[in-house]
Amino acid sequence: MKKPWAGRFRERTAKTVETFTSSIPFDRRLWKYDIEGSLAHVKMLKKQNIITSKDTDSIIRALEKIKRNIQKGKFQFRDDLEDIHMNIEYALVKEIGRTGGKLHTARSRNDQVAVDLRLFLRNEIEEIQKLIKLLQTVLVKLAEKNIDIIMPGYTHLQKAQPVLLSHHVLAYFEMFERDRERLKDCLERVNVLPLGSGALAGTTLPINRKYTARLLKFSSISNNSIDAVSDRDFVIEFLSAASLFMVHLSRFSEELVLWSSAEFGFIELPDAYSTGSSIMPQKKNPDVPELIRGKAGRVFGHLMALLVILKGLPLAYNRDLQEDKVPLFDTVDTVKACTAVLTEVMPKIKFNKKVMLKAALEGYSTATDLAEYLARKGVPFRESHNITGRIVKHCFEKKKSLMDLNLKEFKKFSKIIDKDVFDYLSVESSINKKKSYGGTAKRRVMNRIKQIKTGR
Repeated sequence: MKKPWAGRFRERTAKTVETFTSSIPFDRRLWKYDIEGSLAHVKMLKKQNIITSKDTDSIIRALEKIKRNIQKGKFQFRDDLEDIHMNIEYALVKEIGRTGGKLHTARSRNDQVAVDLRLFLRNEIEEIQKLIKLLQTVLVKLAEKNIDIIMPGYTHLQKAQPVLLSHHVLAYFEMFERDRERLKDCLERVNVLPLGSGALAGTTLPINRKYTARLLKFSSISNNSIDAVSDRDFVIEFLSAASLFMVHLSRFSEELVLWSSAEFGFIELPDAYSTGSSIMPQKKNPDVPELIRGKAGRVFGHLMALLVILKGLPLAYNRDLQEDKVPLFDTVDTVKACTAVLTEVMPKIKFNKKVMLKAALEGYSTATDLAEYLARKGVPFRESHNITGRIVKHCFEKKKSLMDLNLKEFKKFSKIIDKDVFDYLSVESSINKKKSYGGTAKRRVMNRIKQIKTGR
């Protein structure tokens, strides 16, 4: 097949150039969207009397046939045809002759690939949002099921204050909720029709872009043809949102790795989602969360790659933009795979309630409650903080916990301390008294679970 630009050239394209410039090995996955965009485009051409009804019907039937052949695996993709657009156009012309060439009226591959990418990404964002929602549902069920498990909360990876496991898990629910909101916001800028922009300047033909947008369910239409064909901001915005989501998945995975270690012992990962060692028979490795943690860096790299690709490009379309697809496609695949496998493994994790409670009892985790107890008695918090610090120091030297001290020992540090102090020193009391909105008190956590489940 002659190249679509062959009329201008004296020589055939070198084989090395065909191989080097070909994008069909990776952009073939856009075939469904390329056909979807073409069907809408040809219907618009018919509506505007740019091509006849007979030609339109012929093109539609041929495109539907090509679609079925691809679905059945009978379609032969050719590297020498460069990209998915030319592969489908070649098959169309082969099927119905020169009438197939009318499909490209009033469009360029520049606006064609832009609409394909937007259709693809719109669909994938919706799929990713559903996967995140499923993961969130699993976390809420886990929080509800384990509402009475107490664990140490950490700052600086040092034991800080006791919290409910459910409260800790729901912190990730909130992160993922923001991720879904960011994707929803990104979707508004993805859902813009570029088709009709031509190569960069629009067209002299009487097209109807509003009709095309309606057929393809785009909520708005690009306002500037130059911007429309060179814009990949929507891809970068998605990669940015995906990167932040992967940060959250990675942080969660890091905790699963720590918690499954012998040093923590908070959880036991199921055998089916763990691996062993080729040399150490006792090992049970948390490979799933480790790989999620590692794949986060892969997604970050894709974001950086596309930023670098775009940063020096003049308007309008440049072939550099062909390099947007591999980062985008791999990010989509990576995010979906990581979300799906974490959703699958979470319900199967065994939480070691006794170990977590024992850890929460260590490290003087209710010291802040003691300081707040003194503040309740009218002691300025900076003074109560100092008093409590000296009490903790005393306990540390005597190898005692706060609960081991008697009232007489407490009064050595402050006469204000009375027997009611013991109501503030247990981890259960500490948790139940954290009733401030968003706190770890069981009642607050259960209310949040109810809010989530009822959608309020």
